[in-house]
Amino acid sequence: MSEHTTKAFDTDLQSLARMISEMGGLAERQIVRSIDALQKRDTTLAQATVDGDAEIDSVQHEIEERAILTIARRQPMAVDLREVVSALRIANDLERIGDLAKNIAKRVSALDRDFRPQQVMRGVQHMADLVLVQIKNVLDSYVRRDAATALEVWKGDKEIDAVNNSLFRELLTYMMEDPRTIGFCIHLVFCAKNIERMGDHATNIAETVYYMIEGKMLGDERPKGDTTAQTSIAFEPQRRVT
Repeated sequence: MSEHTTKAFDTDLQSLARMISEMGGLAERQIVRSIDALQKRDTTLAQATVDGDAEIDSVQHEIEERAILTIARRQPMAVDLREVVSALRIANDLERIGDLAKNIAKRVSALDRDFRPQQVMRGVQHMADLVLVQIKNVLDSYVRRDAATALEVWKGDKEIDAVNNSLFRELLTYMMEDPRTIGFCIHLVFCAKNIERMGDHATNIAETVYYMIEGKMLGDERPKGDTTAQTSIAFEPQRRVT
C-alpha cells in the first residue's frame, strides 16, 4: 500500500475498533439492566432494556457498512483482511448477546412477584457477573491484540456452564416439590440458559480474536460443561408438524 492508502486503512481500522468498543459497552449495559429488572421484577426497566436493543442493532449496521466499504476501497490482504472480517464476526456475536439480554427482559412481566427463591436469584446474578467479566476481558484482548487473554476467556466458559448446571438442578427440585412454582421456574431456566449462551458468544469472540492475531484457529475442542441442553428440550414449546 502507498503511505496515503496505509494511513486511510489505519483510520478505517481504528474506526471499526472504536465501534466494536461502543457496541461492547452497550451489550454490557443491556446485560446489567436485564438482570437488574429480573431481580427487582421491574417491568419498566425491562421494557427500557427491550427498547435499548435497537441501539446495539444500529451500531452493528454501521460496523457492517464500514467493513464492507473498507474491503471494497482498500482490498486488504492477509492480516489486514483478518482485522476487518474479525470486526464483522465480533459485531455479530455482540448483537446476539444483546438479543439474549432482551429475551431475559421480556420474561420479567411473566414472573410471579410473590415467589422469590433467593439462592437461585443469587446464582443467576453470579452467572451474569461471570459473563460480564468474560465479555470485558475478551474485548480488552481485542483492543490490546492480546492472544493470551483471548485464550484464557476461551478456556473459562466451563465455570459459567457449572453454575448453569447447578441452577438447573435446583429449579428442577423446586418444580418437583411444589408444582405451583413450575411456571416461574421454567422462565428462570430459560433466563439462565440465555446467560449461558452469552458466555458462548464471549467464547466465540475469543476464538475470533485469537484467529485475528495468530492467523490460525484454535485447534482443541472448546471446553464445555453444559449438561442441561437435552433436558431443556422438554420445556421447549412443541411445533405442529404439517
